[in-house]
Amino acid sequence: MSLLTPVPTGDLIWQAAWKSPIFRRKFIIGMIGIIALLATFPYFFHTIEQHSGPVLNDWVVAQIPPYDVSLIIFGVIWAAGLLILIRARRSPAVFMMFIYSYIIITLTRMISINLFPLNPPVGLIPMIDPITNAFYGKVYITKDLFYSGHTSTIFLIFLCLRGWWDRLWVLLGSLIVGSLLLVQHVHYTIDVLGAFAFTYPLYRLGKWVALSGWNEIQLDER
Repeated sequence: MSLLTPVPTGDLIWQAAWKSPIFRRKFIIGMIGIIALLATFPYFFHTIEQHSGPVLNDWVVAQIPPYDVSLIIFGVIWAAGLLILIRARRSPAVFMMFIYSYIIITLTRMISINLFPLNPPVGLIPMIDPITNAFYGKVYITKDLFYSGHTSTIFLIFLCLRGWWDRLWVLLGSLIVGSLLLVQHVHYTIDVLGAFAFTYPLYRLGKWVALSGWNEIQLDER
């Protein structure tokens, strides 16, 4: 691009993407999917709280005295969420990758949580977040365990971001969140490690679903 060529604004980039019928169709489907997931969350979380499973013998968690670090956890997650919203303002590709990957990851988490019910770690301190708790249908969720939704969400943000510094800071945030979830005893070590292991291949799948057919459009993904 020439130095004299105007840099496309976020509005122009989205307008260019919106001209693609494939993009419009995938955008609408993605939005419907997100709304449907949010609508099912209260029922889902109420259901899994009725399940019972084993308490795992987690050596790592057992070595850590429990502390309430809810504010730090959600502060890091919501800061990463704000960052990707800002970046998605200039990049439909980033937005679509996140939406489709998040839907796929959430569906697989719903399946795995039902297939492998667990009781929470000993010493659990419930996390309080006024924003996400609004979708739960109750105040505390304790059996949303394998695999960690908090870790997978912020790690997914890292994978979707394009800028080097953005990715570095959110990757550090992912490690911080995963560690602090163990400090608060709301997850087992396997929940956090499983989130990292499952999120990457599911992101690749979500990216393929989101971008196939319209990724030839020239977009600014910075």
